[in-house]
Amino acid sequence: MQKKISSNPFNGTPEQEAKLQEVIAAHKHDKSYLMAVMQHAQEIYGYLPMEVQNMIAEGMEVPLEKVFGVATFYAQFSLTQKGQYHIAVCLGTACYVKGSGLIFDALQKELGIGGDECTEDGKYSLAATRCIGACGLAPVLTVNDEVYGRLTDKDVPGILAKYK
Repeated sequence: MQKKISSNPFNGTPEQEAKLQEVIAAHKHDKSYLMAVMQHAQEIYGYLPMEVQNMIAEGMEVPLEKVFGVATFYAQFSLTQKGQYHIAVCLGTACYVKGSGLIFDALQKELGIGGDECTEDGKYSLAATRCIGACGLAPVLTVNDEVYGRLTDKDVPGILAKYK
Protein backbone atom coordinates (compact mmCIF):
# COMPACT_ATOMS: atom_id res chain seq x y z
CA MET A 1 0.00 0.00 0.00
CA GLN A 2 1.45 3.35 -1.03
CA LYS A 3 1.55 6.06 1.61
CA LYS A 4 -0.30 9.27 0.94
CA ILE A 5 1.57 12.57 1.23
CA SER A 6 -0.13 15.33 3.20
CA SER A 7 -2.04 17.86 1.15
CA ASN A 8 -2.43 20.26 4.09
CA PRO A 9 0.02 23.17 4.29
CA PHE A 10 2.98 22.71 6.62
CA ASN A 11 2.56 24.69 9.85
CA GLY A 12 5.76 23.99 11.76
CA THR A 13 6.79 26.43 14.47
CA PRO A 14 10.25 27.89 15.16
CA GLU A 15 10.23 26.01 18.49
CA GLN A 16 9.65 22.71 16.72
CA GLU A 17 12.42 23.44 14.24
CA ALA A 18 14.81 24.33 17.07
CA LYS A 19 14.05 20.99 18.80
CA LEU A 20 14.62 19.10 15.56
CA GLN A 21 17.89 20.94 14.88
CA GLU A 22 19.06 19.96 18.39
CA VAL A 23 18.35 16.30 17.67
CA ILE A 24 20.07 16.49 14.29
CA ALA A 25 23.12 18.24 15.75
CA ALA A 26 23.51 15.49 18.35
CA HIS A 27 23.55 12.76 15.69
CA LYS A 28 24.63 14.30 12.39
CA HIS A 29 28.08 12.71 12.39
CA ASP A 30 26.70 9.16 12.56
CA LYS A 31 24.33 8.29 9.71
CA SER A 32 23.26 5.11 11.53
CA TYR A 33 21.08 7.42 13.67
CA LEU A 34 18.92 8.46 10.69
CA MET A 35 15.91 6.41 11.81
CA ALA A 36 16.22 7.64 15.40
CA VAL A 37 16.33 11.26 14.18
CA MET A 38 13.25 10.59 12.04
CA GLN A 39 11.44 9.09 15.04
CA HIS A 40 12.26 12.18 17.11
CA ALA A 41 11.09 14.41 14.25
CA GLN A 42 7.77 12.58 14.13
CA GLU A 43 7.39 13.00 17.89
CA ILE A 44 8.02 16.74 17.47
CA TYR A 45 5.75 17.35 14.47
CA GLY A 46 3.32 14.41 14.64
CA TYR A 47 4.22 13.38 11.09
CA LEU A 48 7.01 13.75 8.52
CA PRO A 49 6.06 16.32 5.89
CA MET A 50 8.52 16.99 3.05
CA GLU A 51 9.76 20.15 4.77
CA VAL A 52 10.84 18.10 7.79
CA GLN A 53 12.36 15.39 5.61
CA ASN A 54 14.39 18.12 3.86
CA MET A 55 15.66 19.44 7.21
CA ILE A 56 16.70 15.93 8.20
CA ALA A 57 18.39 15.21 4.86
CA GLU A 58 20.34 18.48 4.92
CA GLY A 59 21.27 18.23 8.59
CA MET A 60 22.30 14.57 8.45
CA GLU A 61 23.98 15.09 5.06
CA VAL A 62 22.09 12.22 3.45
CA PRO A 63 20.12 12.31 0.19
CA LEU A 64 16.47 13.31 0.53
CA GLU A 65 15.63 10.11 -1.38
CA LYS A 66 17.07 8.06 1.49
CA VAL A 67 14.98 9.89 4.09
CA PHE A 68 11.86 9.55 1.93
CA GLY A 69 12.64 5.86 1.32
CA VAL A 70 12.85 5.15 5.05
CA ALA A 71 9.70 7.19 5.74
CA THR A 72 7.69 5.31 3.12
CA PHE A 73 9.08 1.85 3.91
CA TYR A 74 8.39 1.70 7.64
CA ALA A 75 4.78 1.71 8.84
CA GLN A 76 5.71 3.66 11.99
CA PHE A 77 6.20 6.82 9.93
CA SER A 78 3.34 8.98 8.69
CA LEU A 79 3.55 11.44 5.82
CA THR A 80 0.16 12.90 6.63
CA GLN A 81 -0.89 15.17 9.46
CA LYS A 82 -2.93 13.67 12.26
CA GLY A 83 -5.90 15.66 13.47
CA GLN A 84 -6.70 16.59 17.05
CA TYR A 85 -9.13 13.69 16.78
CA HIS A 86 -7.59 10.83 14.84
CA ILE A 87 -10.27 8.38 13.68
CA ALA A 88 -9.20 4.89 12.65
CA VAL A 89 -11.73 2.46 11.20
CA CYS A 90 -10.90 -1.24 11.32
CA LEU A 91 -11.23 -2.81 7.89
CA GLY A 92 -9.99 -6.21 9.03
CA THR A 93 -12.05 -9.22 8.00
CA ALA A 94 -14.38 -9.45 11.02
CA CYS A 95 -15.16 -5.74 10.95
CA TYR A 96 -15.42 -5.51 7.18
CA VAL A 97 -17.97 -8.32 6.85
CA LYS A 98 -20.06 -6.58 9.52
CA GLY A 99 -20.12 -3.26 7.66
CA SER A 100 -17.03 -1.24 8.54
CA GLY A 101 -16.64 -0.25 4.87
CA LEU A 102 -19.97 1.58 5.10
CA ILE A 103 -18.82 3.29 8.30
CA PHE A 104 -15.59 4.40 6.63
CA ASP A 105 -17.57 5.76 3.66
CA ALA A 106 -19.94 7.63 6.00
CA LEU A 107 -17.00 9.23 7.82
CA GLN A 108 -15.39 10.32 4.54
CA LYS A 109 -18.67 11.92 3.49
CA GLU A 110 -19.34 13.54 6.86
CA LEU A 111 -15.79 14.92 7.26
CA GLY A 112 -15.20 15.75 3.61
CA ILE A 113 -11.85 13.95 3.56
CA GLY A 114 -10.50 10.66 2.31
CA GLY A 115 -8.42 8.05 4.07
CA ASP A 116 -5.06 9.28 5.36
CA GLU A 117 -6.24 12.87 5.17
CA CYS A 118 -6.81 15.62 7.71
CA THR A 119 -9.50 18.29 7.69
CA GLU A 120 -8.22 21.76 6.82
CA ASP A 121 -8.80 22.97 10.37
CA GLY A 122 -6.65 20.13 11.73
CA LYS A 123 -9.48 18.85 13.89
CA TYR A 124 -10.07 15.40 12.34
CA SER A 125 -7.99 12.85 10.49
CA LEU A 126 -9.19 9.55 9.10
CA ALA A 127 -7.40 6.28 8.48
CA ALA A 128 -8.27 2.74 7.55
CA THR A 129 -6.55 0.22 9.77
CA ARG A 130 -6.37 -3.53 10.02
CA CYS A 131 -7.37 -5.62 13.01
CA ILE A 132 -7.13 -3.78 16.31
CA GLY A 133 -7.93 -6.87 18.38
CA ALA A 134 -11.55 -6.09 19.23
CA CYS A 135 -13.19 -8.55 16.82
CA GLY A 136 -15.91 -9.37 19.34
CA LEU A 137 -17.09 -5.75 19.06
CA ALA A 138 -17.02 -5.67 15.23
CA PRO A 139 -17.30 -3.33 13.48
CA VAL A 140 -14.96 -1.07 15.43
CA LEU A 141 -13.44 2.37 15.15
CA THR A 142 -11.22 4.38 17.45
CA VAL A 143 -11.07 8.11 18.09
CA ASN A 144 -7.63 8.67 19.57
CA ASP A 145 -7.62 6.00 22.31
CA GLU A 146 -11.40 5.62 22.69
CA VAL A 147 -12.89 2.45 21.15
CA TYR A 148 -16.40 2.33 19.66
CA GLY A 149 -17.88 -1.04 18.75
CA ARG A 150 -20.94 -2.78 17.33
CA LEU A 151 -21.48 0.17 15.01
CA THR A 152 -23.44 0.96 11.90
CA ASP A 153 -22.99 3.87 9.52
CA LYS A 154 -25.96 5.51 11.28
CA ASP A 155 -23.80 5.88 14.43
CA VAL A 156 -21.28 8.18 12.71
CA PRO A 157 -23.03 11.56 13.30
CA GLY A 158 -23.49 10.79 17.01
CA ILE A 159 -19.86 9.81 17.47
CA LEU A 160 -18.61 12.92 15.68
CA ALA A 161 -20.96 15.12 17.74
CA LYS A 162 -18.97 14.16 20.87
CA TYR A 163 -15.88 15.81 19.39
CA LYS A 164 -17.30 19.09 18.09
